[in-house]
Amino acid sequence: MTHILALDQGTTSTRAIVFDAALRPVASAQQEFPQYFPQPGWVEHDPEDLWKTALPTMRAVLTKANLVARDIAGIGITNQRETTLLWDRATGQPLHRAIVWQDRRSAGICDALRPHESMITARTGLLLDPYFSGTKLKWLLDTLPGARARAERGELAFGTVDSFLLWRMTGGRVHATDATNAARTLLFNIGTGAWDAEILALLDIPSALLPEVHDCAAEFGVTDPDLFGASIPVRGMAGDQHAAAMVQACFAPGMLKATYGTGCFALMNTGTAQVASRNRMLTTIAYRLGGQTTYALEGSIFIAGAVVQWLRDGVKMIAAAPESGSLAAGAAGELILVPAFTGLGAPYWRPEARGAIFGLTRASGPADFARAALESVGFQTRDLVEAMRADWGASGLAQVGALAPAMLGDVRVDGGVDDGMVAITLRGGGVTPVLRVDGGMATSDWTMQFLSDILGAPVDRPIVTETTALGAAFLAGFQAGIVTSPGAFAKGWALERRFAPRIAVGERQRRYDGWKRAVAAVMGM
Repeated sequence: MTHILALDQGTTSTRAIVFDAALRPVASAQQEFPQYFPQPGWVEHDPEDLWKTALPTMRAVLTKANLVARDIAGIGITNQRETTLLWDRATGQPLHRAIVWQDRRSAGICDALRPHESMITARTGLLLDPYFSGTKLKWLLDTLPGARARAERGELAFGTVDSFLLWRMTGGRVHATDATNAARTLLFNIGTGAWDAEILALLDIPSALLPEVHDCAAEFGVTDPDLFGASIPVRGMAGDQHAAAMVQACFAPGMLKATYGTGCFALMNTGTAQVASRNRMLTTIAYRLGGQTTYALEGSIFIAGAVVQWLRDGVKMIAAAPESGSLAAGAAGELILVPAFTGLGAPYWRPEARGAIFGLTRASGPADFARAALESVGFQTRDLVEAMRADWGASGLAQVGALAPAMLGDVRVDGGVDDGMVAITLRGGGVTPVLRVDGGMATSDWTMQFLSDILGAPVDRPIVTETTALGAAFLAGFQAGIVTSPGAFAKGWALERRFAPRIAVGERQRRYDGWKRAVAAVMGM
């Protein structure tokens, strides 16, 4: 058993990849599935679509790789986070469509809980926002007739996507999740590592609904033998952004990555310290291995790659996503687009905000819109990095000083070797991380150059930019003994290109000040 099967269940598609013992991809398969928008601000998935794309892609990739179940040392699962499912334990049938992380229907519940926000934040590291699973679950229990009574009797199960897929894979024998997904529910105490009884009572959520919580690399159970001809152990599980952070070798305090998909998610390793944010970042679990919890600061942007989809599908200014960079390069104006299509994420957390564009003239055209759309991703990323830098502050310097190659492992940079300190630069007495990027949008040279320009810091794009599935494979391989340590895994990180700032400090600040004024105007509408 020298291969790993990784399942990457995302917001718009499900992908399976088989990796060999060196964690090199052997074969892959992918299927898209529908999105449902029953009301403005509501986003749903059919849970059966998640399963009906997961199982066929896993089977297809085994066939492509000419492998059978006995060749697979373990399955790793990574998934869209916060998406909420509720199903019948006896039949496995969902009671409702999955409520997706982007969904805003529980905003009223969040508002009603506002007096308790400081307590909830102190225990979960999260803010009160419809983004997280807890208020979505409360909405389901409040709305579906008889659901809460059935939950109290132990007849129902709640889970994020990973938990639901594990349930299906194991034929309903295992109801479990990992620490990273649990940490995104608004119900999990990240200090004690357990579901929080007081928060459950506050939201009127019966504890009988909840899955067991494991490390990210663990024995989660074995698949039903009917699925693949024989049972395969499930040995790794992590939310997609946490999986990406591990692939980016962010195993040392102060290291920072940003993943650009539908949204953008920036995560900074803070080591064993829970850094309480003063700037409305999230404190979360980066990963838990061998019973040891490593924490992180995280900032979430709701609209990143989705702004390019809007250019293509909404206003039809481009025919395909790759056109956006070349179109933006020809822009003459300086429009500012605030893409608050589904509200503003970190550090603003304004679910009611809506998008706007500033600086229009008679000369404004598609190139200017394209440039504004791509620049909005850079501006939003700087918002996150500025907030994290302020939160990390001087307290982070002590941890940076404790970095060691043994903790991180050597990484390849431009064909040479670096001990990991490449990931940290000091500026003005604070800590400004080099940003490691991945995801589909990271392939845009124009966007990554602007990102470096507006951050005033290097942006490192690795050779591997589709990282989430590889992260799941690492976890399963680590549990199976194929990967010996995080440090050994980190040695495989290799730089494809570093983007360095090209614009002057004054110009950078002028552009960012314009963005801040635009955001203030949107929030004042």
